[in-house]
Amino acid sequence: MKPQIWQIVRFGLVGVVNTATFYVLYLALHPFLPYFAAFTVAFLLSMVGSFFMNTYFTYRTKPTWRKFLLFPLPNITNYLVQSGGVVALVQWLKVNDRIAPLLAAAVAIPITFVLSKLVLTGRPSAEGEDLRPAPVRVEMVDQ
Repeated sequence: MKPQIWQIVRFGLVGVVNTATFYVLYLALHPFLPYFAAFTVAFLLSMVGSFFMNTYFTYRTKPTWRKFLLFPLPNITNYLVQSGGVVALVQWLKVNDRIAPLLAAAVAIPITFVLSKLVLTGRPSAEGEDLRPAPVRVEMVDQ
C-alpha cells in the first residue's frame, strides 16, 4: 500500500485510542461536572495524548515544543465542530448526552487529519507530492 494509505490507517488507530481515552475521561468526569464541562476537560486531556501518538506513530516525526504549541490549532477546529455537534445533538435532537460526543467526533475526523498533518509534518498532502504550481514558461514568438 502507498505510504499515505498507511498514514491514514495509523491516524484511524490513534483516533480510536484517543476517542476511547476521551470517552473514558468524559464518563469519569460526567458525574462531577455538567456534560459540557466534562466534555471540555476530557477533550483537553486527550489532546495531549493525541499529540504524542500522532507525532510518533501516525506521522513519524519528532515532537517539538513548536509543534506542541501549534497542535491545538487543528484541534480548535475539531473542538468547535465537536462541541457544536454535542450541543446540537443534546439540546435540539435530544440525543443522549453519553452518546452525543461519539457521533460528533465522527464528523470531525477528516478535518482533524488534514490539519494535524499540516501542523506536524508541514505537508497537507501525500509525502513527496509537490503541491506548488509548475513554473510558467513564457516563449517569445515573432509575428
